Amino acid sequence: MSPPVRVAMWSGPRNISTAMMRSWESRPDTIVCDEPLYARYLLATGVDHPCREETIARHESDLESIIQWLTGPLPPGKSIFYQKHMSHHLLPGDDLGWTESLTNVFFIRDPAEMITSYIRVVPEPRPEDLGLPQQIALFDRERRRTGRTPPVIDARDVLTNPRGMLNVLCERLGLPFFESMLRWAPGPRETDGAWAPAWYQAVWESRGFEPYQPRNRPVPGGLVEVEKTCRSMYDMLWACRLTC
Repeated sequence: MSPPVRVAMWSGPRNISTAMMRSWESRPDTIVCDEPLYARYLLATGVDHPCREETIARHESDLESIIQWLTGPLPPGKSIFYQKHMSHHLLPGDDLGWTESLTNVFFIRDPAEMITSYIRVVPEPRPEDLGLPQQIALFDRERRRTGRTPPVIDARDVLTNPRGMLNVLCERLGLPFFESMLRWAPGPRETDGAWAPAWYQAVWESRGFEPYQPRNRPVPGGLVEVEKTCRSMYDMLWACRLTC
């Protein structure tokens, strides 16, 4: 029997990461988890996000326990463990050795679109709050460790051509593509994190990937430098992205 595949999808906030989790959960061979490092991040940083107390109460915050779960055995009949991660949940000084047990994929979105969406909840985000410095650090680590360029996918490409991009991603991971990845039933799931009521309304109403819609909202003046810093990192990852 082939060893299980643990797909760690490292995203920034306000991407289509929850829709992507729905897509993978629609596969018959896959289990998923939703932002397993979030409760630890909230406790360590003290940031005040929606559903903070519910998240800390319901989810594991001990890193060693989380790592044991993420790298441990899968249930019978399942061969893929899809892990939806937010890269900004990685903390300074974290030992990333445990990520070597995972197949790490990097999920990016145009920084201006990400910022103008995220400021509705976090008014003055730093680059670190948007996860791009952490993505770059882990991406570079993976490339040095494996001698290969890790997979990168862009949200716009996925929304423009979901079937094509999922086919390409699955091929890159050595996995079959399932048509079921393109559609899912609406509504909440038991696998959704405790923060879902504050963030997932659009996903709960969805039945698949929505067509790409350009977002032309300007970045506020006070965040222009943040956008500029993030764009330089985004451009580096974008140049390595999978295409179809």
